[in-house]
Amino acid sequence: MPPEAVGRPQALLAWSGGKDAAWALHVLRQQGLLDVVGLLTTITREHDRASMQGVRRSVLLAQARATGLPLLDAMIPAQCDNATYERAMADALLEASRRWPGLRTVAFGDLLLEDIRAYREANLARIGWEVVTPLFGRDTAALAREMIRDGLRANLCCVDTQQLDAGHAGRPFDEALLDALPAGVDPCGEIGEFHTCVHAGPMFDAPLALARGDTVLRDGRFAFTDFVILPDP
Repeated sequence: MPPEAVGRPQALLAWSGGKDAAWALHVLRQQGLLDVVGLLTTITREHDRASMQGVRRSVLLAQARATGLPLLDAMIPAQCDNATYERAMADALLEASRRWPGLRTVAFGDLLLEDIRAYREANLARIGWEVVTPLFGRDTAALAREMIRDGLRANLCCVDTQQLDAGHAGRPFDEALLDALPAGVDPCGEIGEFHTCVHAGPMFDAPLALARGDTVLRDGRFAFTDFVILPDP
């Protein structure tokens, strides 16, 4: 534990592999009010990938190494109801509390959706945990450009083709993308229009070497672009 972390409350950060979680880590470290001790990822067991984003576990582990934090898993099945998800989260948090006695806070990168935040708060309060959302309420247009300006680099790894053209899958999350987004699409994809895979930024000690793979359509709706870690030369 670094000396400056002594005495600060500890927290886990919900980690999807995407820009909002990564930026939440950056902001929490800048604020210095919490000591983030680990990343908690929901993994779909059958695919061994982050749920929703579809980021490979190997990429998640490389991201975690770049943050200097351990990655913890909450395993769920591909067809997962709320009760199963809540049990998996409770089990993962119980294990984390054994590793870090006194840990009772989870941070999320939520931005705008009050109902999602309220659900998280109520669900985790039942098992004695607190939720913090350091980015909540930020103007997403300004936040998206702030991320890019300050060095975050990511690509779209999942696009909801009912909200955004599938051709955006795999694109860099950059100024050109923001300028090209249709009216009504949130610049941070907060309404589920897209998800991202981060490969560089101020929360990492070094950029990740990622290669873009194939793009596939799943469930007749979601265009997923695969990203893999390049082997060391």
